[in-house]
This record gives sequence, C-alpha cells and structure tokens, in this order.
Amino acid sequence: MRRTAAAVATVLTAGLAAGVQQAAAAEPPTCGTPADHQIAEVQGSGNASPLNGQTVRVEGVVTADFQRSDQLKGFFVQDPTPDADPGTSDGLFVYSTKEVAIGDRVLVAGKAVEYNGLTELSPVSAVDVCGTGRIAPAAVRLPLKGGATLERYEGMLLRFGQRLTATETYQLGRYGQVTVSAGGRLFQPTDGHGSTQARNDARKLLVDDGSNVQNPETIPYTDPRVLRSGDSTTGLTGVLTYQFGGYALQPTKPAHFANENPAPERPEHVGGDVRVASFNTLNWFTTLNKRGANTAEEQERQLTKLTAALKGLNADVVGLMEVENNGDTAVKALVDRLNQAVGAGTYTWVRHPYPGTDEIHVALIYKPAKVTPAGAARSSQDPIFDRPPLVQAFRPRRGGTEFTMVVNHFKSKGCGGATGPDQDQGDGQSCYNARRVAQAKAIGAIAAGVRNPLVVGDLNAYTAEDPVKELTGAGLVGQTQRFVRPDRRYSYVFDGQSGELDHALAGKGLSRRVTGATIWHINSDEPVFLDYNTEYNPPRFYRPDAFRSSDHDPVLLGLNLR
Repeated sequence: MRRTAAAVATVLTAGLAAGVQQAAAAEPPTCGTPADHQIAEVQGSGNASPLNGQTVRVEGVVTADFQRSDQLKGFFVQDPTPDADPGTSDGLFVYSTKEVAIGDRVLVAGKAVEYNGLTELSPVSAVDVCGTGRIAPAAVRLPLKGGATLERYEGMLLRFGQRLTATETYQLGRYGQVTVSAGGRLFQPTDGHGSTQARNDARKLLVDDGSNVQNPETIPYTDPRVLRSGDSTTGLTGVLTYQFGGYALQPTKPAHFANENPAPERPEHVGGDVRVASFNTLNWFTTLNKRGANTAEEQERQLTKLTAALKGLNADVVGLMEVENNGDTAVKALVDRLNQAVGAGTYTWVRHPYPGTDEIHVALIYKPAKVTPAGAARSSQDPIFDRPPLVQAFRPRRGGTEFTMVVNHFKSKGCGGATGPDQDQGDGQSCYNARRVAQAKAIGAIAAGVRNPLVVGDLNAYTAEDPVKELTGAGLVGQTQRFVRPDRRYSYVFDGQSGELDHALAGKGLSRRVTGATIWHINSDEPVFLDYNTEYNPPRFYRPDAFRSSDHDPVLLGLNLR
C-alpha cells in the first residue's frame, strides 16, 4: 500500500518521539534543579570532607530511613551515578526529618559537616523528592584488601555475603549493638592464638540498631532466643556510619543469627576421682551498695545464679575470686545457700589466715566427704600481693595422692595509680604487668615448696603474657592448653576479643594425674542484661540459672589421685 507524505511524516514523528523516550529512559532521571556537587566530592578521599562547613546541593536515592525520634533522625542517600574513584564514598547521611521513603530520588541542600567523625549534611535547608530510583548494595568482604579502611564506604549501602560471627554482645541490651567479625571470633593478641591487633581490627564490624536510644524497649536478636557470642550471620546488609571512634553498620534488613554456639547446660566431662574448679564470682558481697548487689532483690538474684553455677560444676574443691573480704560472712552465706541446693553439709570452707586489706579476697570451698585438709591453711604477707593467695593441701578422703591448692587473684589491668614500670608499656599487656610478673615469681616460689601444687585463679594475664610464662618457666603446666581446643580456650571477653584470664597450672607430677580440663562457657558469651542486676535489665530475661552468673567462665579439672 502506498503511503501519503502526511502519513510518512506521522510515522517519522512517532518514531523520533519513541527514540527520544528510549534515550530518556536509558539515562538516569534528574531533579529539576541541578546538584552543584556529587556526593563523592562531599565525602572526599580522606577521613574528613574537603567541603566541611560549606553549603552544598547533592542528588541521590534514599537507601535507608532512620527519621523517627527514637532513631538517628535522618536518612541516607547514595549517588546512582558514582564517580570512578573507589577511594571516595558515594553515600551520605542527611540529618533531617523531612519525610522521605526508601527509593525516593531527592535533591538535598545543606551544610557539609563532620559530626563525631561522620560526614553528613546538617542543617538541611531543602529536601525535594523528584522521582524514584534503586541502589543495589555494594558487595564487601572483610578484611578489606590492601589495607584499605571502611572510610571509602561511609554512608553507602553494603552487603557482607560472608559468614560473620558475633564476637561481643556487651552493649546489646544497653545500645542495641553487637560486634561481628570475619573468620570466627576474635582472640586477644596476647593470648597465643597468632592474632594481632591490626588484623583483629580489620576483621571486625560494629552492628547497631539505627537508634541513639539507650536501653531500647526491644533488644535486637532476642527473639526467639538471646544472641550469644559465637553465633553467626550471613548476608548482613545495611548502611555504613561512623560513631564513637569506629565504623558501624545500621542494618536495612533483619539479620538472622544461626545458633552455632548453643548454651552448654553442663560442663564437659573431665574424668578423675576428684574434681577441682576455679571461679571468679564477680563481686559476691553480702554488704549492699558496695561492689556487688545494690538491693536485697539483686543480692538474692546473684546468690541464686552463683549457686546454680557451683551446683552445675559439682566440684570437690573450688577456688573462688572476688568474694567480699568481711571475714567468713560472705563465703559462709554462699556455702549455706549451696548446701540448701545440694544437701546439708555437702560443702564447707577454708578460713583464710591472711586475706589482706583489699575489699575482695580469694576463698576456698570443698566437700569434706571427698577431701580432707592436710595441715593448716597458709598465705603470704609479701607486700607484692594486693590480694594474698590462699594455700591449702588436701588428701582424698578415701586415700590417695595429696595435692595443694594455691588460689590467686593477681593485680588487674586497670591503669589507676600506675607509675614507672607498672605503666602501660605498649606491648598489649596493659598496666601493672610488672606487678603481675612479680606476683607470679612469688607464687612460683610458693609452688616449689609444696607437694603437687595446683595454681588456680584469675591471673589477669592472658596465656602468652609474661606472668603466665613466668609460672610455666617455674615448671608449672597449663592444663587448659593440654585439654581444651584452641577455639574454645577462653574465659573472658573484653572489647570484642576473647582470652583466657582464668588459669589452672599443675606441678609436673600432678599434671600426669590430670584426666581432663574444660572451661564452662556460661558467662563470657552471654549478654550482660541476663545478669542479676535489675537496673537496665528487662525483667523478662532473668532466669534462676547459671548463665551470666559472672563475667568470667569457670575452669574445671579432673584429677586421678588413687
């Protein structure tokens, strides 16, 4: 069929219009007023914005919305047309409650500022919604290659496809935060696991809840069960922010943690005919409003949990740390409650002959039906000890080899009052390492003068630190190194890193009689809000069980003494 000139013109016009529409669809839409800067220019390639203090106008797509009054009071935008520089971030936080939705294309005008290390726009003078868009999360894997930092991703939408392990839950109840790490949990660099602080820092990431509220009514990752350190997640997705001196991910999708570290209802089997334990009680005080419970209710809750832990250990001899130094009052109260749970007269205690003047002291309880004290208890008046040791020999009730408990609590790593060689030497061992080494030398001398020594306690030193080396150099043998596999060899978590502060070292002769050793992980992996305190802890989480009875895990050994 022949077409008229008018018909041909109509077809050409329609085709041209369609072509224009296709070209327009292929190009990213823009807001009516052009941006005067790309987001990457605002972020820059350094830690601070090169435009800090200047008013800018940027265009981007909303990737995360945290505008509520109980949240961050702002939203994140990201440039759908990023620059070619991988060192500059294409995302930005906008401190504004102007209503927007994820996927909105917006034009934002505001002052570029650095707020606690985060580049953001604040105050904001205008937010105009002018379309929609979509931003796919950037795939990121920890640790970043080539020593790069997360600064290049600040404000951007990210997805971590790898398995990330919860390595600390300390701030979970207070701030809704959990620290995760690549390659499994993090260990203290001085604990002998081959890690360094730099490698640990490159492997970890703080995960927040998009809120500045303390003690949130809904604690993340507690339904249907409470998150434990050691649990893991895959596909973590959110926007990256910077707060309190570090990077943090604000999830945009719920993170689901697999139960890879289930709570151990009982300690692993250690064998032997005599069981010996060491346990830091985290300030068991019968005097209120000191270092332990503040109220009678808290004290009852604490006593209930400690009793459950000691009952679960079912040890014949237990060295205790952080018991109130008020004569026999605190230790007797603990023994009395324990005997109510396991049977009258099951346990008794050794009176400390020289407990020192510190608010806390070490204690020793035992089952008289299983072991008998051999001779009087001893201690040391050496002024090097802040909390003098308790030394007591025992014989199995039914006959067998005598052994000697040496219960310790070395000087802590806190730096208050540290001078000279006790100051932090920058070697990862923190303050008062020189004091702890001197204490270890004194304990080594004590151990050399008794039969079959078993040195136990909170040494406030990790396995590869000088005080522990001093003890092993004196001929004592660490038992958890013999029987506990490396990934389970920890008793305490500090700053997201696990380590072994609680030790059990035997003389060589006694070491041959150790049938097993374990660390019962009932405390260090548990969130703080499960403990006995009533402040900040939602009441629905308290259980009268052993979990979070302290902040240290107890150590348990089996001895074959017949």
